[in-house]
Amino acid sequence: MKKYMFKLAIVGGLTMVLFSCQKGTLNPTSTTALSDQTAFQTLDRIDAQVKGIYSAIKSGQMLGGRYFLYHDARPENFLSDDGNRVTIRAPWEFSLGSSDDECRNLWAAAYTTINRANLFLDGMEAGGNTVAGAKANEFNGEAKFLRALSYFCLIQLYARPYWDGNGSKRGLPLRLKGINGPGFNELAPVNVGEVYKQILLDLDFAETNLATTVADITARTTRAHRNTAIALKTRVYLCMRDYPKVITEANKIVSATAPFKAPSGVAHALAANITSLFSGASTDLENIFSMPFTNNDAPGTQNQLGHYYRPASSGGNAIFSLNPAGVIGDATWTKTDDRRKLVDTAANSKSYLKKFNGGAPWLDWAPVIRYSEVLLNLAEASARGNAAVDPKAVELLNAVRNRSDKATTYTVASFASAADLISAILQERNIELLGEGSRGIDILRLGLDFPTKTSGGFTVSAVPSTSAAYIWPISSDETRLNPLISN
Repeated sequence: MKKYMFKLAIVGGLTMVLFSCQKGTLNPTSTTALSDQTAFQTLDRIDAQVKGIYSAIKSGQMLGGRYFLYHDARPENFLSDDGNRVTIRAPWEFSLGSSDDECRNLWAAAYTTINRANLFLDGMEAGGNTVAGAKANEFNGEAKFLRALSYFCLIQLYARPYWDGNGSKRGLPLRLKGINGPGFNELAPVNVGEVYKQILLDLDFAETNLATTVADITARTTRAHRNTAIALKTRVYLCMRDYPKVITEANKIVSATAPFKAPSGVAHALAANITSLFSGASTDLENIFSMPFTNNDAPGTQNQLGHYYRPASSGGNAIFSLNPAGVIGDATWTKTDDRRKLVDTAANSKSYLKKFNGGAPWLDWAPVIRYSEVLLNLAEASARGNAAVDPKAVELLNAVRNRSDKATTYTVASFASAADLISAILQERNIELLGEGSRGIDILRLGLDFPTKTSGGFTVSAVPSTSAAYIWPISSDETRLNPLISN
């Protein structure tokens, strides 16, 4: 029985698995269990099941905290000041093994979310529900959006980037049917391109069927709507280096001229002041999609963003300080830039990120997608598609830059070449999205080396794009139970 239950957990079964030190779960009884014949009989019950998928993806092991931390621990902007391997030391120093908790727990949390989405979609397809037409498709759109997001998170860490072989490298087991019993462990991985294809199929369906507008200000930030799916597609296509598609998708939610805002659907736009976006729970229109938390629904100990990034004087654990040789040392990030207000210096003279500054138990919402990223995605794609310095790309760069740094305005003449403009856009991403899990993904999609870094006399050598450590190994739980995949 113990072995049977363990297998269900590994393939993303009905239980909430491996939520670190968090004792309770949001859904003690699975809301997606197909054995419950009444699960699809009322609108409220169907809605509750969809909320169960959201609760799975915001596990502290996933988008509740650690996924962002992994992508910011691996590059150069943060130094690990805690040698304890429990607190993300192994990812920071590139010594992660397939049996380490980080590798196993993220894999399990992502496939748990995927299985919840699959079980829901299977149940809706079986016709055991009383919701038909557009409303049914809207619920299905949310499930497919969350499945796509989960696969996107997995493919960033456990497989080679798309550029390596144009998607031909080993990808992931592509599980698209719900598992509610034993006997489904064996599934060969598809290649990277097939995973991306499924992600985009799900997001295209979501875009077509999700609600266009959302009246409730909390729901428009914490549940997917049409523009959420479009925004994620700009990120997906950017990782595939399909820059024309980035432009096509971004233009759906970015106006042709400044001030840039979404011309239809939820009216996304840049907030007047970036610091207002990091005040615990922000429903500002710039926050396209976030993971919300309450006192009864926290990400769990040693998962919270503030726990890692804030010093002891602010109630944090000072696990990651900002590297003086990283982005905060860049002279182009001016001292008068408002984003400098999101960095402080503690009594130990080290600098810390204070985007997540709500205090224990650290209920700051985790930002998954912001409108500023969409503008920078469009700027980069526009710049790469033009041999000369692209005026629209410069305008988009200025929109993000001038919101925080009003003293610096670029013109076409500011850049000697398109390459110089692209470099400025990439550095703007590094500044704007610091601590939001963007830097590691950018390094991977660009095929850059992970830079060398030193903390407490311990040096991590640069990790080239050809290194085995460039990506994570497949979870040992998966390889043990699924003989059709290996590292």
